[in-house]
Amino acid sequence: MSDANSNKIPGGEGIWVFICGDLIIFSLFFMVFLDYRSDSVEVFSRSADSLNLTFGLFNTLVLLTSSWFMVRALDAFRCGKLSSFRRIAVLALSCGAIFIVLKVFEYKEKILDSIGLTTNDFYMFYFVLTGIHLFHVLLGVGAIGWLLFASRPRGSSINPENVESVCVFWHMVDLLWIFLFPLLYLVS
Repeated sequence: MSDANSNKIPGGEGIWVFICGDLIIFSLFFMVFLDYRSDSVEVFSRSADSLNLTFGLFNTLVLLTSSWFMVRALDAFRCGKLSSFRRIAVLALSCGAIFIVLKVFEYKEKILDSIGLTTNDFYMFYFVLTGIHLFHVLLGVGAIGWLLFASRPRGSSINPENVESVCVFWHMVDLLWIFLFPLLYLVS
């Protein structure tokens, strides 16, 4: 690897612009959430206590594991081990799918308890923030699926920058959850 490439940040410039914009938007959401929480601490605490901590913890472990798989997949790709890349990327994609299924079950649990967007401000934020995050997970799973499709044995070759960009995006999705989980599930 040349010195010019060793100092290059992973992924394309566009993904970093997107990620910075996304992180700014989520930061604003978090600040608004905390402002609303400061006006209704008891409601927010009581509502947070009703969340299923098991779902939240398991989703955290699933996303952390998926990020680890993406690091390993990128490493395999960079070493030219395409079959290892594909196998490990499938594991990362599977973790993303598990997150999606768990989030659907968690939403179902709340809806069956007659809890929704209009129950109170906490649940409005809960459903909006986790829903936007879930949309990001869906995008990430789709992007990993696209990499798997593009890297199939008789497929076209994939650009290393695209692999890096998907990995960077997936890590951002994980990072967002690392902030969402304690903000929604643990702070009381």
